[in-house]
Amino acid sequence: MAQLIHRVIDQVGTVILGKTDQVRLAVACLIARGHLLIEDLPGVGKTTLAHAIAKSLGLDFHRIQFTSDLLPADILGVSVFDMTAKTFAFHPGPIFAQLILADEINRATPKTQSALLEAMEEHQVTIEGATRRLPDPFFVIATQNPSHQIGTFDLPESQLDRFLMRIRLGYPDALAERALLAGAERRTMIDDLPACMQVGDLVGLQREARAIFVAPALIDYVQALLAYTRRAADLAHGLSPRAGLALLNGARAWAFIDGRAQVEPEDVQAVLPSVVGHRLHGHALASALPGQDVADRLLADVAIP
Repeated sequence: MAQLIHRVIDQVGTVILGKTDQVRLAVACLIARGHLLIEDLPGVGKTTLAHAIAKSLGLDFHRIQFTSDLLPADILGVSVFDMTAKTFAFHPGPIFAQLILADEINRATPKTQSALLEAMEEHQVTIEGATRRLPDPFFVIATQNPSHQIGTFDLPESQLDRFLMRIRLGYPDALAERALLAGAERRTMIDDLPACMQVGDLVGLQREARAIFVAPALIDYVQALLAYTRRAADLAHGLSPRAGLALLNGARAWAFIDGRAQVEPEDVQAVLPSVVGHRLHGHALASALPGQDVADRLLADVAIP
């Protein structure tokens, strides 16, 4: 079944050119049953990547365009009075899909952003006093523009922590950009993408990835990484136990994609920047440490047991 993952990665790579590592991280995030945040400048392919992954995985997919006037009910749904039946009928919102693209999530107000918290953590929503389960599997892929751009609201730390990974695409290299400019239109390519697997296949892959062996010495390494961030004087706070679990789950998925039966330190190091970069910052937000810089420091200063 692991061949299905490589088929997905290869297919998405035909649309998002020259970004093999980012595509692989995105797929690993979903294999690890996590939510994905894609942050970058407009126009570098954030939404295209989310669309291509949804099509390739064969998931029921809804896109929600986040704007400053979007309300929680626009996401979750609302009850409407049925004149014929003389009762209220619930009309589910777009959140009731297996994969949600929260496009430009930081253009919405904090009140609307918070509508995703329960859904992302517990895979359910509470509406008008009733709890409603979301489909299984359930993923959120969110895109956001850099916070210095006009019309954005910073995501609170509680929201950021719900994302297992954050990745950035960046500009393509010259060769990939030339192929992009000379090639077919990306939207047309996405429409023609076949599903590489069924939903049951994805659930099976997630189950297999969770069973990847983690040696006690590897857990010692993860704990050393967590402890380093908690005693670093220039960080506002250290990594939480949830971040440690995210790091292990991401490393399991990375090892699984490579076809290995146990997690190696290199797997942890491969996913570390995308797992910790959005969870750590300095004491003053204005002097926030770039996620890659924090990861580089962790990898340099924390020895492998």
